[in-house]
Amino acid sequence: MSDEPEKPRKTPRRPRSMAPLRRSVLHFDARGRARMVDVGSKATTRRKAVARGRVRLGSSAFRALAEGKLSKGDALAVARLAGILAAKKTSEIVPLAHPIGLDAVSVDCDLDASNREVVVTATASTAARTGVEMEALTAVAGACLAIYDMAKALDRAIEIREIVLIEKTGGRSGTFRR
Repeated sequence: MSDEPEKPRKTPRRPRSMAPLRRSVLHFDARGRARMVDVGSKATTRRKAVARGRVRLGSSAFRALAEGKLSKGDALAVARLAGILAAKKTSEIVPLAHPIGLDAVSVDCDLDASNREVVVTATASTAARTGVEMEALTAVAGACLAIYDMAKALDRAIEIREIVLIEKTGGRSGTFRR
């Protein structure tokens, strides 16, 4: 070991080569730097994505939510609106997501009493050159966060769980179903 201090690097380390990953990792340029994918030459197609997440609450918080007795009001209505707004703001939240015009966004919040969960499902659709998976996932995340905010006074141990893409259709990669 040397007593001399380690010299700082002039530039951050980057992968030496992206060649083996080029087909699957499109958000990097040839030098390994993040970039927005150019979708200008892609065809506009109908696209739809469905995402789901779960919010698990303690028994008293779940009961208050289910009975509409939370002090902040109707948590499920607020969650639906928060999810729609989040979907519309996706490109402002996710750095490399393209801003796209959404044709429709729906957010459903279903109560699963046996697991004390709110199951949030979001569907986003558009006719565009890029998919709406990120918008559907962001809608779910926004709705789940709103539920947490509405019920946190009764339960700080609320869990937001399993935010996943359920299905996507359209585009060059075709259909995906979980």
